[in-house]
Amino acid sequence: MGTSWTQKDFERLERMHPRGMTVQQIVEVFTGQGDKLTEATFRKYVQLGLLPRSVRVGRKGKHKGSQGLYPATAVRQIDWIRQLMAQGFTMDEIQREFLFVRGELDVLSRQLERVLMHISEAAGVSVAEGAVDPINARAISEATTIAQDLINKLRSIEQRLSMQARMARAAV
Repeated sequence: MGTSWTQKDFERLERMHPRGMTVQQIVEVFTGQGDKLTEATFRKYVQLGLLPRSVRVGRKGKHKGSQGLYPATAVRQIDWIRQLMAQGFTMDEIQREFLFVRGELDVLSRQLERVLMHISEAAGVSVAEGAVDPINARAISEATTIAQDLINKLRSIEQRLSMQARMARAAV
């Protein structure tokens, strides 16, 4: 096994890829650390619901098509799956006993960010024209705080439920 990931490693990687990563980039991250990860294994995790599905994003340029991007947090999830497997959990147990909504939460978080960005941009148009609306500005700020609080609360619940499942297994 390669080097251990730290919280800072995950955060740095996630900052470097705010729009997401291709499956090839994710595989390269692991192989670059001396860990084995194949595209087939990655896709199996997606099929099992342990990782989120990709989001299709168009490529710039004529006839370039689109590519699937996964949230950069998939690296963190793969590391977690591997830690669970190293503790003796089977794939069936991992699927059954642990909530894998992290990917869903990441998708929700990114979607909320996009919605808030578009609303802010729309409000910014009126600001550029000199029609500043402090009511909209305050409402957008409040909505941003509520969205962040919601995501944090849901992540906290997910972590607590996963910890309870681990503790129940350890008690057996």
